[in-house]
Amino acid sequence: MKFEYTGRHIDVTPALRSHVENHFERINHLFNGKPAKAHVIIEVERGRHRSEIILNWRNDVLTATTSNSDMYQSLSQTIDKIEKQALKLKNKVIDKSHRAKRATTIVPNPADVKPEPSTPRVIRTRRYAVKPVTVDEAAMMLSDGGDGFLVFRNAENQKISVIHTRKDGNYGLIEP
Repeated sequence: MKFEYTGRHIDVTPALRSHVENHFERINHLFNGKPAKAHVIIEVERGRHRSEIILNWRNDVLTATTSNSDMYQSLSQTIDKIEKQALKLKNKVIDKSHRAKRATTIVPNPADVKPEPSTPRVIRTRRYAVKPVTVDEAAMMLSDGGDGFLVFRNAENQKISVIHTRKDGNYGLIEP
């Protein structure tokens, strides 16, 4: 990382330079891979120590300003603001550009997740041999079988009909 220093009504001492550079070493992991350039402006006016940092990183400009009675505290607070901005920007790049999931979200195992169908599907289970029988014979066949319905050809009119067991124990007949 490259640093430029500007002092207004104050000399930029080596102690102030090392303070800024040590704090930036702590957050240097945020700026990995891409070179950053920081312009540090410090000034003293009527006993107030004001620090401003303008950081050019990637295609963005991060800016923070703090005013305090102590120059070291002012610089530390300004660097903390820059750190928050850089972290927010880096998370935004990861989340939006790469469309990545956040590490804090728990992702279930893909084998455990069952996809929900968007529309109901028709599943063929078995075929019925449609025999011509009377309604009474169909009722006897229904009571012998395990299904709740029976599809048959009515022997009287040769039309396909359905007989089913009702909730009240009786049989219902559906004719076309």
